[in-house]
Amino acid sequence: MNYIWDLLIRAEEQGFARNDIHFICATSYSPYMELSPQVLNTTTIEQTIEINPYYRYSEVFKHLFQPDNVTDMEIQEYLLDIVIHFLGDIDRMQGMNRKEYFMRFLLQEFAAHTFGQAVHSYCQALTKAEQEIVALNMIRMYQTGDVIYNFKNTLKKLFPHCAVYINSENKDEVLLYIGQRQTAQREMKIQLIRTLFMPIGFTLDIYWTQHFGIVDVEDTMKIDYIALY
Repeated sequence: MNYIWDLLIRAEEQGFARNDIHFICATSYSPYMELSPQVLNTTTIEQTIEINPYYRYSEVFKHLFQPDNVTDMEIQEYLLDIVIHFLGDIDRMQGMNRKEYFMRFLLQEFAAHTFGQAVHSYCQALTKAEQEIVALNMIRMYQTGDVIYNFKNTLKKLFPHCAVYINSENKDEVLLYIGQRQTAQREMKIQLIRTLFMPIGFTLDIYWTQHFGIVDVEDTMKIDYIALY
């Protein structure tokens, strides 16, 4: 981690809230680095971060921490923290493309109950990375109109070992083999995908740890490990 935007992204991925991170001016720092951790190659997120504010933002901070300016140190530290957070947000937005902006707007709508209370509740079972997968696939579904593909793709990404079977010959149904034991969190993930992606009129049958038998597929035809279809 060399830059404030890198640290903020990693902190968010590890579950830290924005207000959990506090930036302070390092008492000793390298002129060639923005962050000044005690261990240079650390991947651990500390809540108090020492930085070199002059590495990229000398014009902003050159008058703030003069050696002879020892008054109002608490206010100076407070201003530094606020401004660095603001500059970090600008850094992150500069590296975003249009699709990432759409994704952020969609995640905000999830949080604002735009898609209903149920979707908002189901989203709590997802990590930030999983929420982004759902949002990006929704954007692609709106752009392409391919509901089935994005439904299956979202399931595959959230449940890497699952198998999805679409039966639309005799009746519109989806057979979903998860390959993991049933938990409340996994049920909420499936309900979220079902609510946002599954075509209207389709039914969903879920098989958690036992696969239904398929003729000529040996792994699904083991005695005592076959689910009834």
